[in-house]
Parts: sequence; structure tokens; C-alpha cells
Amino acid sequence: MKKFVVAAMVVLFAAGVGFASQDMYSYEAKNGAVPFDHKMHGEKLSCDKCHEGTPAKIEIDKNSAHGDACKNCHKAQGGPTKCGDCHIK
Repeated sequence: MKKFVVAAMVVLFAAGVGFASQDMYSYEAKNGAVPFDHKMHGEKLSCDKCHEGTPAKIEIDKNSAHGDACKNCHKAQGGPTKCGDCHIK
């Protein structure tokens, strides 16, 4: 019985971590990974600020991150814009 309870707790913990991490993404880049807190962005902005139509995962590359997808919005909204503000080594 104890083994079952421990196994159940491990599974529930792992599931909880999986659900919690769905709001946190990390984009790999040469200058260091760029963490992205989806929940925080969603609380500050409306979905249609980034997503057109039905919300879906947005593919980010260097050009879009340094342009309309991230940096231009950060400039307009007063967010971080320097390399070290977003890239973490």
C-alpha cells in the first residue's frame, strides 16, 4: 500500500510540474536562451496582441524576435530591449 501511495504521489507531482510549465517557454539562441513567460504576457496584453485569429503557438526566430514579434512591442510597451535583458547564458 505504501508503494502505491508513493507512486501515486510521484505521478501527481510530475503531472503538476508538466501543467505548471506549460506557461513557461524557452527559445534557444546563440547569445543564450530567452525565457518567455506566457502567463505574464497574457495578463498584461490581450491575446490578439500577438495571436491572429485562434491562438496557437507562435514560431519565433531571430528576425521575428528582433522585430514585430518581440522587440518592437517591448519598445512600445516599455519592456526589456537590450540583449542581456532577454538572453540568459
